[in-house]
Amino acid sequence: MSEDSNATRTAPRAPITLLKQYWSDESGRRRYTDALFDGTAGDYDFVERLLGLGTGPWYRRQALARAGLASGMRVLDVATGTGLVAREALRILGPTGTLVGLDPSAGMLGQAASLKVPLVRGFGERLPFGTATFDFVSMGFALRHVADLEGLFREMHRVLKPGGTACILELTRPSRLAGPLRFFMTRGVPALAWFFGRRQQARDLMRFYWDTIEACVPPEDVLAALQRAGFAAPKRSVAIGMFSEYTGRR
Repeated sequence: MSEDSNATRTAPRAPITLLKQYWSDESGRRRYTDALFDGTAGDYDFVERLLGLGTGPWYRRQALARAGLASGMRVLDVATGTGLVAREALRILGPTGTLVGLDPSAGMLGQAASLKVPLVRGFGERLPFGTATFDFVSMGFALRHVADLEGLFREMHRVLKPGGTACILELTRPSRLAGPLRFFMTRGVPALAWFFGRRQQARDLMRFYWDTIEACVPPEDVLAALQRAGFAAPKRSVAIGMFSEYTGRR
């Protein structure tokens, strides 16, 4: 009997609904997101600084600490991208901790290479690591881009050591001020990116982000999926009305 046999198996389910303005099926979604993230890798950190008004590093570090990340741990950062979460995790881990980054985008991994940590090209739903390998698994603002929500969480649960923690950071459509936020993300940030000479694809990224935020399953569905994957009493905390921090322990 497999160790995750107690987790209820369901058909693969993406966390966002079909976005016909971008793709019509799963293969189209994969092609679109591969091209988008490879094409925007060089501009991604700049656009993120605009979006977060420079507060992103501080927030990520605080969120990881709240979730229980501590020095000396072994960490897997799923969908590491350019290394924004990984960079803050390394500050907490110190010289005795280790971190591995995983991402499907070759372009993003190229940008993350400056971190000088092991980087693996792959998908969160099919983690190429042994069972009970890591103390902590993180994922920063990429949950909306996976193909199988519960498959991702089952794999996170599998590679964690007993007592280990998964921490998933995500943007959630706020119940208040959604209109101004949408304007800022889809008009304000692209306009600033244009002003600073960034490529059109980098400006389009924020419009795509907002569309995926609106289409994403609600937080209660994320928590239910974590529980079905085997995490005991998963929790969600919210910062500034839109930054969701999901945590679960094996």
